[in-house]
Amino acid sequence: MSQTFSIVFFAVIAAVLLFQLYNVLGKKVGRQPEDNAHKAKSAKAAILAPGLPKTVDAKAQQGPVMDPALAAAISGLKERDPAFDPARFVEGARQAYETIVRAYARGDREALRPLLTDKVMTSFDAGITQREQAGIVEAVELVSPPRADIELASVEDNLAKARVRFLAEVRSTVTQDGGESQTTERRTAEVWTFERKLGTSDPNWSLARVEAATA
Repeated sequence: MSQTFSIVFFAVIAAVLLFQLYNVLGKKVGRQPEDNAHKAKSAKAAILAPGLPKTVDAKAQQGPVMDPALAAAISGLKERDPAFDPARFVEGARQAYETIVRAYARGDREALRPLLTDKVMTSFDAGITQREQAGIVEAVELVSPPRADIELASVEDNLAKARVRFLAEVRSTVTQDGGESQTTERRTAEVWTFERKLGTSDPNWSLARVEAATA
């Protein structure tokens, strides 16, 4: 009787534990895909460059942590341009970077023109022409979203300027004269300067300068 009672007792305990485990496994735990979908629907849109819709969530709008000198520079820019928002600007600059890099690789002058100053467009056009004459076709893919950080913001007369440092990992496929393609991956570090005229109805920034930077 004692042995039979022990078997029954432990069987009851096992049944209770299995029932509790079933209840836990049957519930949704943690963040679900539908939660992410709901979060995506609540994102706010902003336009910082022609044809480039920008989506920024609440965390991005809080702005990046920055050193006092940069914060003072941005504060000076905001005095002249109250609508300037560092977080939204960085998000817009990042998407502009991706668009410009891809457009330049495929030689899409029409996509580049509204995003660049005349000086930069002339330089990019010369590079595209040289590549076309050599029979080179290039396709570029960004391995992951580039990192973007504001390094400087200023206003000269009525011209606002903002320097953004980009770190990216780029996969490039080059084909020459219809021959075999060669694919390479590289990390890039560049500083892009964007500018915008204040006191106009156009809120868009244009790429005015590209410089190499240290990683």
